[in-house]
Amino acid sequence: MRSTLLAATAVVMLACGACSTTRNDRAIQRIAFGSCLKQDKPAPIWNVIADMKPDVFLFIGDNIYADTEDMSVMRQEYDKLNADQAYQRLKRTCPILATWDDHDYGVNDGGADYPARDASQREFLRAFDEPKNSPRLSRPGVYMAKTIGPPGRRVQLILLDTRYFRSPLKKAPAAQRAFRRYVPNPDKSATMLGDAQWQWLEKQLRQPANLRIIASSIQLVSEDPGWEKWANLPRERQQLFDLIKKTNAQGVLILSGDRHIGELSMMDAGIGYPIYDLTSSGLNSASEFWRTYEVNRHRVATMNWGDNFGIIDIEWSTPDPEIRLQIRDVTGDINIQRKINLSTISTTFQP
Repeated sequence: MRSTLLAATAVVMLACGACSTTRNDRAIQRIAFGSCLKQDKPAPIWNVIADMKPDVFLFIGDNIYADTEDMSVMRQEYDKLNADQAYQRLKRTCPILATWDDHDYGVNDGGADYPARDASQREFLRAFDEPKNSPRLSRPGVYMAKTIGPPGRRVQLILLDTRYFRSPLKKAPAAQRAFRRYVPNPDKSATMLGDAQWQWLEKQLRQPANLRIIASSIQLVSEDPGWEKWANLPRERQQLFDLIKKTNAQGVLILSGDRHIGELSMMDAGIGYPIYDLTSSGLNSASEFWRTYEVNRHRVATMNWGDNFGIIDIEWSTPDPEIRLQIRDVTGDINIQRKINLSTISTTFQP
């Protein structure tokens, strides 16, 4: 059962346009997230998420499917999303923070070579009501971070941009492309985040926080499927693991989308505690069949098929706070749940 710490307030104040103006020193207890929303299809899942009264919703990519360089088309597609009354209900329920993936960026599997990336960023920020004082209005890329909560219950939300700066991927041999589009690119100059975002991320990881949620539009831990993932740029993937260790960042959890399935992956990345990667995809566009051909050596739980969203529940009232990692279906039922304690993802925490 969630504690009553937030009973007097429905939402937490965050730096985003659609947020209610309540106090910013309240501890977050429920984070909802999701990805892959086709704006031309019904999305009954919005009401299910709103009914759960999350403190914040993280929209972590493919928030619409546009795939265009025509910004009038991009705006029309975002307007379809914002015209959905159930989505508007969620916006009234809690703040929504967003980053993008490829289809809302503007091109499938796109990176820094997408010619309309600056115009697309403007449409993205308009669609998500970016406040006028936001640094995202004056710098390339849509990455952002926000820290909420009092000392001892401080949650840092980090949303990465895996598109704007990303180098081209290395294509698999033609004979393999039916089941593997890309292969690892060991090029030392290839980047996922770009120099400016890497420097920014290091500063974020050095800030005090008890729990850090890093939202990446693509999977970090999974390395076997032949599609988009951090493992396509293995040096960059290792750089992220090394940065977490270098900064002594505690309490890191990864959220990801993109794959049109729900699953939980976990690995020992050499940082001193396990890295969990909770994948939720899609809100109304998940795969309708079990992806038996996709091996994931790091998978510890899976939702075989169907639309889904993710929940992270945090019970701060216990000496060693319990964190529940969940994937839920369109009825709100739990399909995946892993309970861990904060000490599980920390080398320094002592109850």
